[in-house]
Amino acid sequence: MRSDRGSRSRQPSRAVVLATAIAGGALALFVAVVVLLVMTLSPAGRPPEPGLRLAVAADTEASRAAASAPDGSAEQRAAEYLAAQPTAVWLTPEAFPPGEVGAQVEGLLAQARSAQATLALVVYGLPGRDCGSFSAGGLDAQQYPGWIAEIGDALRAGGAGGRSIVVLEPDSLALAPECGNEDERFAQLSAAIDGLTAPDAWIYLDGGHSNWLPADRMADLLRSAGVDRVRGFATNVSNYNATGDEVDYAHRLAALLGDAHAVIDTSRNGAGSTGEWCNPPERRVGDPGGSVGDDVVDTNLWIKVPGESDGTCNGGPAAGTWWPASAISLARDAD
Repeated sequence: MRSDRGSRSRQPSRAVVLATAIAGGALALFVAVVVLLVMTLSPAGRPPEPGLRLAVAADTEASRAAASAPDGSAEQRAAEYLAAQPTAVWLTPEAFPPGEVGAQVEGLLAQARSAQATLALVVYGLPGRDCGSFSAGGLDAQQYPGWIAEIGDALRAGGAGGRSIVVLEPDSLALAPECGNEDERFAQLSAAIDGLTAPDAWIYLDGGHSNWLPADRMADLLRSAGVDRVRGFATNVSNYNATGDEVDYAHRLAALLGDAHAVIDTSRNGAGSTGEWCNPPERRVGDPGGSVGDDVVDTNLWIKVPGESDGTCNGGPAAGTWWPASAISLARDAD
């Protein structure tokens, strides 16, 4: 090595070289350990990304409808197509009751691991769910924490390779001002975050959607519920707004929240929104899960199950019930 003046630089002693190497190695080890701990302990975990391989659940309303529909019928073809698409599994106490939900989630995680895929779950059992509207129900205040704990224990037992995306209580925050129970919701969701946090679980709170609350109001609700302790928020759940509108909304929310990220429901937004949220006619499935993403939007998902009713409106059956006519309409342009 030469100095600026062209003279030979003095070589360090062996002791200095050895000490420097040891110090450098220790620093590198320290940095590696810190990075590993952050990745392991952070409730956010490593984010999803476009092209993410998402799990397809084996036993769903769509698969059962396909098996029971007349052979070759439009109903069967639509149900078969929808059953084959990666779609979130809704953990409701009606279908995944206390005392059983933990084992059921472990089974879903095992299926996802065997497919080397990421499992998307929706936790939907909050007391006073949906403010008594079409999706009314949920657990009482005494049962809910234990149910959440069962799900959290299953997520943590999944271990390495048992990756999951958890959408926590859709509509719970965006509806809270209308329901008049904001403080109660903040406490319930904060406790649920504690119960569900796992190294391989990416949790997203309810972020409403682009045609609901103003971004600054939604950001305040998310902060109060503890969005800084999770990966971020979910938008457009069970709604129909165009993906571009939701991406823009997610960016506006994220700018107000710092480093929060988003997932977007594209299950039924292929024809955009009419402004109606409850079983609007002539809608289409949207972009397949795992195909959208940027520095804010981790990925898109099919969160609402296409083919399941929004409620007893526009001719639909009870909320969550399989509705063949809706399935046929949503899937009719699909390949």
